[in-house]
Amino acid sequence: GILFECPECKRKHNLKKNECQCGKSLRKLPNKIYWIDYYVDGKRRRERIGPSKKAADNRLREIQTAKAEGRFIRKNKNAEVNLIELHDWYLDLAEVKQKRSYHDIRLCINNFINRIGNIPVSQLTPELIEKFRKLRLTEISKTIKRPVKPSTINRDIANLCAMLNKAVDYSKLELNPLGRIKQLEENNVRERVLNPEEFNLLLQHCPEHLKGPVLIAFYLPMRQAEILKLTWDKIDFKSEFIRLSGKQTKNKTGRVIPMHPRISKYLRQIPCPIHGGYVFKKRWFDRKAYNKAVENAGLGDFNFHDLRHCAINNLRLAGNDHFLIKQASGHKTDVAFRRYNLVTEDEMKGMKWFSEKAGESGTMDTYMDTTRNL
Repeated sequence: GILFECPECKRKHNLKKNECQCGKSLRKLPNKIYWIDYYVDGKRRRERIGPSKKAADNRLREIQTAKAEGRFIRKNKNAEVNLIELHDWYLDLAEVKQKRSYHDIRLCINNFINRIGNIPVSQLTPELIEKFRKLRLTEISKTIKRPVKPSTINRDIANLCAMLNKAVDYSKLELNPLGRIKQLEENNVRERVLNPEEFNLLLQHCPEHLKGPVLIAFYLPMRQAEILKLTWDKIDFKSEFIRLSGKQTKNKTGRVIPMHPRISKYLRQIPCPIHGGYVFKKRWFDRKAYNKAVENAGLGDFNFHDLRHCAINNLRLAGNDHFLIKQASGHKTDVAFRRYNLVTEDEMKGMKWFSEKAGESGTMDTYMDTTRNL
């Protein structure tokens, strides 16, 4: 029949059991791990199924049918496949290989396997996920030299689950043994923007090969990869636009970006090769040089992507329409777009208030002048 596992002592019980020998109450137990129990040729066998009771029902029915028909009972696919085998199969799929995030997908799955081990898929449990999370939260990132963030760990788990789900679709596995995994709470909204004085200070401390990318990132709502892989054929000096194709953007949708006068002037001064090519010869971002420039400028925690926040925020402060900025930045949803619009305290000081006496809106100073006369 079908059994379920006590989360404390791991004993197996039938579905009517209300309390384990260890004292753990089994009533309304969340996230149950189901097993099936059956006999073949007089030998007792048990298979771990996972958090799905329906999957346990289906597997038990399959075994009962095979026994009744005298057929060979094949093992559960989840017990036959280990993580490295699944990893190799998944990363060799054409639909995965063609993704721009292929390198990141491989890295995320490897992060899990390197810490948990090459175990059979049937041994994956929510407890192992929790063990992995706790381990990762104690680690320091090798690239940025700071603690690993919950958002990074969530991406590791999400890519692992995507691999398991794809294996189920291709009948490599019976089911995803992890079911639904609740993500760690993330708080990765960046709240740092530079004023013009701070930006010019940063620019002064940047080495020559970084000044162009930093300048564009501050004035135009472009992503880092879009800037570093920008080619001369995408720059339209006649219309003062940068025209990106779908192959160059994150969401695979082409877009046009008006050039700020300072950007247009800068690009016109750069020697353009006869046969075109990349605007910036050093296509890969020099993180060490950038971090050193930020440190020398005394800007604290300010990464390159924060410049995109500055560009979008400055476009809003200049009075541009919400949809116009969104079109230039390439955001498809308002949720993502709002993360880049940061209202500062200096802006809040200019809040306008409705004046009942004047019957019109005014700033804080206008409001104070009105109240003094009451």
